[in-house]
This record gives sequence, C-alpha cells and structure tokens, in this order.
Amino acid sequence: MAGGGGGGRPRAVFMAFGTRGDVFPVAALAAAFARDQQQYAVVFITHSAHRSLSAHLAASNVRYIPVSSPPVLAAEKVENISGGSQSNHEDESFSSRKMIIQMEHRKECLSSVEEVFGDDPSTNGDFVVINFFALEGWHIAELFQVKCIIAAPYFLPYSAPSSFQRQFKHNFPLLYKYFQEAPANTDPVTNLPLWHVREESPLLLYGFSKEIVECPGYWPSSAHACGFWFLPTAWQFSCDKCMELSRNMNFSLGSVMCAKHSSMEHFLVGNSYSSRPIFVGLSSIGSMGFLRNPKAFLMVLKAAIESTDYRFILISSGYQPLDSAIRSIASSVTESSEAEASSLSDDSILLFNGRLFCFSGSVPYSWLFPRCAAAIHHAGSGSTAAALLAGIPQVVCPFLLDQFYWAERLHWLGVAPAPLQRQHLIPDNDDPSSIHNAAEMLRGAIKSALLPEIKAQATRIADRLSFEDGIGEALRNLKDRVLVQDQPEV
Repeated sequence: MAGGGGGGRPRAVFMAFGTRGDVFPVAALAAAFARDQQQYAVVFITHSAHRSLSAHLAASNVRYIPVSSPPVLAAEKVENISGGSQSNHEDESFSSRKMIIQMEHRKECLSSVEEVFGDDPSTNGDFVVINFFALEGWHIAELFQVKCIIAAPYFLPYSAPSSFQRQFKHNFPLLYKYFQEAPANTDPVTNLPLWHVREESPLLLYGFSKEIVECPGYWPSSAHACGFWFLPTAWQFSCDKCMELSRNMNFSLGSVMCAKHSSMEHFLVGNSYSSRPIFVGLSSIGSMGFLRNPKAFLMVLKAAIESTDYRFILISSGYQPLDSAIRSIASSVTESSEAEASSLSDDSILLFNGRLFCFSGSVPYSWLFPRCAAAIHHAGSGSTAAALLAGIPQVVCPFLLDQFYWAERLHWLGVAPAPLQRQHLIPDNDDPSSIHNAAEMLRGAIKSALLPEIKAQATRIADRLSFEDGIGEALRNLKDRVLVQDQPEV
C-alpha cells in the first residue's frame, strides 16, 4: 500500500500505544480483521519498541507503521531518550521533557495517517480503531472524517476525574473560556450543529468476558464486552525454533520447546518433581519504574523457597536490571555450592538449589499456565485472562490503573486471595526484616490460593470461558456496526 491511497480499497487504521498488554491484543484484532476482510487495506500504528509484531502482522497482510516514542514514559526512560541533547535541557523538569516527547509523538501519528489516507477524497468504508492510549486517533479520525472505534482490553472511564476541569482551566484558560461561552447546541470547534456532525456514541469494543466483568445497565448500547482477546500462539515465542515446533505438533499436549530450551519443559513436568511449579511474572512493571530493587524481589522468592517446598518459574520479560540481578546471584555462587545455581542457556538460569527457574524470553501462557500450580502476577489484563482460561489459582499484586480492579475482581470471584501490597512482593529494601516479612505474606497468600475451594472455582470459570471467542465476537460487531452501514444502497 504505497503512498497515501489504498489502491481503491477501503482502509482500516488500527492505532494502539502503551505496553505489550495494551498493544498486542489490538494487533491480534487487526490481523484477524485483515484475514476476514481481505478487501481492506489494513495498517497498524504503534511504537517501534513493538517491532516484533511486524512479521506477524505482515503474515496477515497488515502493514506495520512504527513511531519512535517509547511505550512507557518513566523518568529514567526520558533521560535516555534525551541522549545527546540532555545538556540543553538539564534544568527542565521531567514533565517538560515528557511534553516534548508527546508533541513529537503526535506529529508522527498524524504523519503516519496522512501517509495512509493522503489526498484521496474518498473515505467510504474507511475507519480508525484506537486503544485508550491512542486518543490522538480520535482527533485524526475527525480530521479525515472517518469513523473511530475504540478497542480496549480494560475499562474506559465514563467521566473525567474530578480534577480535570480545574486543571484544564489552569492550563488552557482561553480555550476553557471559549468552550464555556459556546452555544449549547453548537460544536465549539466546528461551529456546526451538534446533531449534524455527532453520532450518539462511538462503537466501543471491550476485550474481556461478561463471565468475569459485570456490565451495568448504564453502559451505552454501543459498548460490547466481546470476551478476552488472546494472542495467536506464534506471537508469544521469543525463540523461533520453539515457534516452529509449536506449529508442527499438538500444542496443548506435546513438547513445543527446542533442544536449547528443553530444560524449561523438564522443570515444569519432570518426573523428579512431586508438584507443579508456581509462575511468577510482572510483565512491564519493571520498565515502568516499580521494580527498584530486583535483588530484594529475588531474595523474597528465595526466602519463600527455603521455608516451603514450592518451586517457582520466573519470567523476567527481558527487564535488564532484573536479568542482571539474576546473573549476579548466579555468578556469585562459590564452588562449594555449585548446586545452587547453573546457567542452562543464554536466557535460562536455575537458582536456589534448582528451585527457581529464571527465563528472560517469552513463551505462550496458554502452554505454560496449565503446567503451573498457580500464577503470581501484577493483575494486568493479559496475565489475568490467561490464568483464568487455564483454570489455575492466582496471587496478584496490583501497581496501577486497571490492575487494582482486576485484583479485587479475582478475589471477589473466588479465584485468588486478597491482593498483596507492593512491599510484600517487591520491597524497596533488602534488609533481613523486609525480606522476611514479605516472604511470610507471600507464603500465606500462596497457601490460601492453593486451597481446594479456590482451585475448584478456578476450574469452573475456565470451563465457562472455554466457549468464548473474543476476537471473533469483536469482528462480528465491527461488521455489523461499521462495515454494513458503509455499504452503498442498491
């Protein structure tokens, strides 16, 4: 799809920003749409950090357009982005540098969509799909006069925070005054009658299950809970050989790990172990700046191991400080305690007498979780959905945004004990008292999660979720609410 046009084809622009959990489910929806509606030219706009999606999207004839902004704007990341120009901004605050990055981000977004639509006056059938962190797409859709659909694997707020009006008035006093004085029945931006240019409510596709989330009656009729949006299996392997094996074998039953990573499979299902290991993963929490002391986190797991018979499999998600802490512990082991740590490959290390398996790559949760006794995670929407579908108990420690909702919801559903507080999983200090207290809380939460009643409830919910097709339901809503309405009348 060269230049600005789609070669006479209608165009669908999917735009998603944020972490992997924010972006990848929308990418899966874009790929499914492209396969289902081959008359469309489909593009996907996201961060260059998610470039691993490029080949997967290309396989479904989706064009990948990267923008240079980072998925997470933590303070340390802004420092890195400033790079050589940092000396020119030494006195600027984090928020000022963040604003510069955001302005450049918006320019790139507009340029990318202009490349797709160009000067083509025909936009019949064209539309834009955005996630909650791609609100630029809403205004760009207005600019090109095409429909905008919202797709989110988490809740969208239905009203602004109480502080919004005050902050808006302070930051944009003239614009605030203009909006306040605008006639009630006129769009203050276009000066056109509201009934002429505005639809009642945009199509909102939620990527979660009504079996898990209660959908209240005040939601607009255009909001649809489709079911969880799970990723294609091939997208979830960091190892190409493992990915190829998964395509050629019975994924749910057979071995999908190549010779280099067979140690993981042995750790999970080896005959020498009496119980399944417990998954531990915090996804992008580290890159957001919450995992300030990776060593303390590892020491909590070590203390839990020493006081129980649990084994853990830790997925570090490639977070460099955590990987460095793991390697540091492994390399510090003396010859007299060789059994405590061993390097299995460049991305796999065994620690603490072989009872903590650390992996810096990625494997499909749909394969990993059924082989685990429970999952300890940050209550992100993706990890939550995968553990629910696998039917295993969960121990959750939320950090921000929707994670607190999912954590409370899992507890209310009876598939997890009460959520852990942050210091009970990743304490800031690694002194003996902090480690001991955190390990005791973690041990108690795991013991509660493994109670028979929680296991049984997790199995019941998994049985109900197994009948859902979240991506398929989202596609049906797109076709019913967007495509059909745009067909010319005969």
